[in-house]
Amino acid sequence: MEATVAPGDDAPGGDAGREAEQSGTTEESRPEPGAQEDRPEQDAESPRADPGAEPSRAEPGTEAPGWLAQIPYFLVLATMAAGIVVVAAAYFKRGPAIIAGALLLAAAFRILLPEERIGMLAVRGRWLDIATAVTLAVLLIVLAWVAPQLTS
Repeated sequence: MEATVAPGDDAPGGDAGREAEQSGTTEESRPEPGAQEDRPEQDAESPRADPGAEPSRAEPGTEAPGWLAQIPYFLVLATMAAGIVVVAAAYFKRGPAIIAGALLLAAAFRILLPEERIGMLAVRGRWLDIATAVTLAVLLIVLAWVAPQLTS
């Protein structure tokens, strides 16, 4: 059973002792003011040398913001939306051609841009993404070619 101590009692350490027990530090676990610890001190200005860490490619402050990597994705998305609007306006030959253009744009971005700059266009491996986009673009171009023209 645990004994409780009232705020005015003569407990060792008083309120400071209770706070130290609650935070997990006691007088026994605190180092003496002049004592050196066994581990060497790390310089606050120099980062730890981790042998498994990759070296940074850019200096701090020169990296682009995270949203900037999404610009290619939004360009492809906007072009696809334009193609869907054209299809909805009953232009069944032009709409799939615009959507195919958006897929070819996505494939071009995937080929040309590095992994850090591609954003959400990177879904699978680079070559699988490119092959998927180009295949779908070719199929949509064929669809646009063979679709009958609607006459009003």
